[in-house]
Amino acid sequence: MRYWVEHKTYPPDEIAVRFHHKLVAIHLYPNGNGRWSRLAADLFALQLGQERFTWGRGSIVAASETRQAYVRALKAADAGDMTLLLAFARI
Repeated sequence: MRYWVEHKTYPPDEIAVRFHHKLVAIHLYPNGNGRWSRLAADLFALQLGQERFTWGRGSIVAASETRQAYVRALKAADAGDMTLLLAFARI
């Protein structure tokens, strides 16, 4: 993360979303650790001078279309495509 920030490898939003993606990949809990990793990404975005993310503007905890979109975005990011997750974070 430090390297990405210092060398401006990605725009600030993308750095924070990539940070979230790395954190959420660590599944310490049965339902992952999305809440904690979204909070960490929000705080990191604030440190980078950005606004907090909206994360789909809906509940991601309950089974819903918003959660399904979030999971699809995470799976795309797992495959190397950050586009959906970046878009979802700023809906």
